[in-house]
Amino acid sequence: MEHIDTLITARWVIPIEPGGLVLEHHALAVDRGRIVALLPTGLAVERYAPRERIERPTHVLLPGFVNAHTRAATSLLRGAVEGSSFEAWSMSLRRLEQRWIDAEYVRDGTELAIADMLTSGTSCFGDVHLFPEVVAQVASDQRIRACVGLPVADEPSVWAGSADECLAKGLELHDEYRDDPLITTALAPYSPETLGEPTLDRVRRAADELELPIIARLHGRAAPHRGGEHALARLDRLGLLSPLLVAVHALALENDDIERFARAGSSVAHCARATLKLGLGVSPAPRLVSRGINVSLGTNGAACNNDLLEELRTAALLARGLPFGDPSPDEHAWLKAATLNGARALGLAEVTGSLVPGKWADLCCIDLGRAQTEPVQDPAAQIVYCASRDQVSDLWVAGRALVSNGRLTHLDLDDVLGRARAWRERIRQSL
Repeated sequence: MEHIDTLITARWVIPIEPGGLVLEHHALAVDRGRIVALLPTGLAVERYAPRERIERPTHVLLPGFVNAHTRAATSLLRGAVEGSSFEAWSMSLRRLEQRWIDAEYVRDGTELAIADMLTSGTSCFGDVHLFPEVVAQVASDQRIRACVGLPVADEPSVWAGSADECLAKGLELHDEYRDDPLITTALAPYSPETLGEPTLDRVRRAADELELPIIARLHGRAAPHRGGEHALARLDRLGLLSPLLVAVHALALENDDIERFARAGSSVAHCARATLKLGLGVSPAPRLVSRGINVSLGTNGAACNNDLLEELRTAALLARGLPFGDPSPDEHAWLKAATLNGARALGLAEVTGSLVPGKWADLCCIDLGRAQTEPVQDPAAQIVYCASRDQVSDLWVAGRALVSNGRLTHLDLDDVLGRARAWRERIRQSL
């Protein structure tokens, strides 16, 4: 028998690759943090001698969710800046962030968001926030996979005084984590409509040279550049519309815009709940999917939502409920959007996002033996339309259990919540 670290048996397994597949009574063999094999439970028991065997008889095992876009530290502002319009919300948020953002704020907010994400099934997140070195350190300490956005802005901030300083500090951080198994980086000219063309050109050249994703918020034709040129056309003209681009939101797109995306091979981070809450509009996600565009899911920030399971359900329901004129993706397509597509957008599809031998064992287990999900006729549909975060029983990153039987194993939740409540009092006094 072959000795391995862990053998996980489950009632159902959804590997994502190949697509549309639900395996019954299968087991996943894990050794040294990586997936060794996926095979029927009987064969697995005969072949492997695990140091630990985990049995989940009413559960579905699938890859951990990938949150393709969040701003984790904003978890400390959850509920503090509600408003009747996006403009009011955005203005209040900027005012509070300018008042409070420092390394301590980013550390405490990111830890709170990680606790939220882990317990709702997320094993990997893409983040865009000031003080990316703090985000990287916190993610590394908490052993979650992260793609850390390196902010680029022409205007000075508390983190950097210019675009030159942003790029210098960001690329230094990229070099620091170049060989890290959990932490990668992306360039984040998050608001490209505010950036000058020399800065965007430097971003493009750095991304091409280092093969880094470029994360940029894009509202499509609803947000023209200050010179009158629409943001998407400007990015295309400057060479940033490429397979490296991850367009956050991608709203108000016309048919020719969608064709541009499809030709370029760019990805979209679809943040359905955030755009609904902020009144920004609805992404034409079914049309994007039908054109072969890589649509992933993100939460946009914990001030909006940080539960990718809820994001998954909202995106699927919107696709069915609105007349986009294209067929709605099925449940397996949405699960792929929440896993492998997110990994692909962040440049991580070779290492995570599906249950393929050789990939890191980034896994999520959901208990479907509950009143809200029984009887289980279709596990994929139950996850998308019925399951809730309290049914996430286990989560592993690189084979390490970070959630076991619904409880965090590594992160000190009482300490995290205590610091979050202290921030609540500080922020409340400033409102």
